[in-house]
Amino acid sequence: MSNQFKNETTEEGEVEREVQPEINEKAELPRNFFTLMFTEGVISKEAATDMLPFIIFIAFLGMIYIGNRHFAENNIRDIDKLGREVKELSWDYKTLKADLMMKSTQTEVAREVDTLGLKEPIEPPKKIVITEGEFE
Repeated sequence: MSNQFKNETTEEGEVEREVQPEINEKAELPRNFFTLMFTEGVISKEAATDMLPFIIFIAFLGMIYIGNRHFAENNIRDIDKLGREVKELSWDYKTLKADLMMKSTQTEVAREVDTLGLKEPIEPPKKIVITEGEFE
């Protein structure tokens, strides 16, 4: 496969010129605050490589801080959830206790055992008195 444009130009009688590789000059960095700071200023390549362990340590501390915050927020959510559950169970306890107090009154017990055929005695209980010689 040949280059059609190249073939057309050579057919027209133009002389092929040699392609000379262009020498790319190193692009100069713009002279602003950041480039001056990172190349000539406080932070140079050598200083940045010297500070790399400290930067990694700071990043590690940041990740621990973020993880700790997530853990604390989850604990707060769990505490709120358990608090709501305790309130609900407290309300259930109070209602069940009130129902039990209602059902344990004498009239309610008498009404419930009436279906079994038991009746509440009308007469008060009698006291049995035994004399000394009567039981022997």
